[in-house]
Amino acid sequence: MSGLTIGQIAKATNTKVPTVRFYEGIGLLDSPARSDANQRRYGQEALGRLSFIRRARDLGFSIDQIRALLDLSDDRERSCCDIDAMAAQHLAEVDRKIADLTALRRELGSLLDQCRQNTVADCRIIEALAPPALV
Repeated sequence: MSGLTIGQIAKATNTKVPTVRFYEGIGLLDSPARSDANQRRYGQEALGRLSFIRRARDLGFSIDQIRALLDLSDDRERSCCDIDAMAAQHLAEVDRKIADLTALRRELGSLLDQCRQNTVADCRIIEALAPPALV
């Protein structure tokens, strides 16, 4: 029987073997055929699908979003409006995270700028992290 072993498909897509098994377990990847020795054997379709999943994960799409994208991609004649909407929503979430991280960076930078490098008792960072004194 030909085809790729789980190790080969994992290596080809830069995915860990347990992750490939996980994707099978949750139905993102179909269970492959098995060899006489009961080894998984993956074809080119599985390789393409795993590459798609991996790329979508690299772009930050959730498992549920990837499942929806895969379902939508199965109908090649369908309008891509739903896919565009999903990508636009994901982009808005990425922009929100960037804004949050930018604010966090600004706050940490401000704390470091106030550092006098004296003692812990004078440490502005520890002061900012400590709960306010109870009155």
